[in-house]
Amino acid sequence: MVNNKALVVGINDYPSCPLSCCINDAEEVGKILSMNGDGSPNFDVKFALDVRTKAELYDGLNSLFNEGEADIALFYFSGHGTGLINGKLVTPDFTGMDAGISMGEILSMANKSKSKNKIIILDCCFSGKFGENGVTNSSESVLSNGVTIITASNSDEYSMEVSGDDGIPGHGVFTELLIQGLKGGAADVGGNITPASLYSFVDQSLGAWEQRPLFKTNISRFLPIRKIKPKVPIEVLRKLSDYFQNPDSEYSLDPSFEFTNTPEYKIEIREPYANDVNVSKFKELQLYESVGLIEPVDEEHMYFAAINSKSCRLTPLGLHYWKLSKYKRF
Repeated sequence: MVNNKALVVGINDYPSCPLSCCINDAEEVGKILSMNGDGSPNFDVKFALDVRTKAELYDGLNSLFNEGEADIALFYFSGHGTGLINGKLVTPDFTGMDAGISMGEILSMANKSKSKNKIIILDCCFSGKFGENGVTNSSESVLSNGVTIITASNSDEYSMEVSGDDGIPGHGVFTELLIQGLKGGAADVGGNITPASLYSFVDQSLGAWEQRPLFKTNISRFLPIRKIKPKVPIEVLRKLSDYFQNPDSEYSLDPSFEFTNTPEYKIEIREPYANDVNVSKFKELQLYESVGLIEPVDEEHMYFAAINSKSCRLTPLGLHYWKLSKYKRF
């Protein structure tokens, strides 16, 4: 049974400095998080759109982190942030220096939570202050075990919005990439999207002169945030160590692996002719090759490796998945 919960917050309606994309950000992120790629349930999402007060946001955070014990408790925020007094998430009832909820207070709640994994994703200005030394008053580790933070920008940077065409709300620069990653851009070969792969996807998509996202964590093992259809079916991935008995093995090919190598095709054919068993194996090997797990030896393409009776071998990435296959890690 899935035991993940998420509080997804988007605030546009600030009295003197309204934003345009935050509710759109929150709605899209929450919608994607609620289901995996196959439609199965993922997160039980609670939306908090245009919350009016600090107390309202605090109540939502308290419920997320302090009530019950989830496998993953995730907090997403899109709105204004301030770098004043070690950083705060701004709520519409801000007055003077009382801008909203301090980042240190939110981190303290996450640190004390009984949930196994606590993930905090912030798309707001100065969000990189979250988790900095000095944000909490404790002498203990800033991040307790199981806490992960992904922020849209550094501690001294603004986070930008990009409006959509024809007045249609757009997304924050960071959240637009976050959405692409959650939809599959950050997935590994097995279809798993983790906080680390999500951050890596966003980080690689932003240039040196743009806002720089930050990633902070204290965790020994990531649980997937979302799963999509694997690039290679799991049952095929599990056979990788069957094809390659050792990490440095080569798997021999010949023309019988290529399904077009039969008299019915108007091409030069070679013996041994295609047979169903090898053709089936070759389709799986080509799947491996398509995602960079294996490569043909002394040929540019797998087709020619088969026709010319060459072989194929594991790539460095393939070696990683070979070990997962060998030791039944998926």
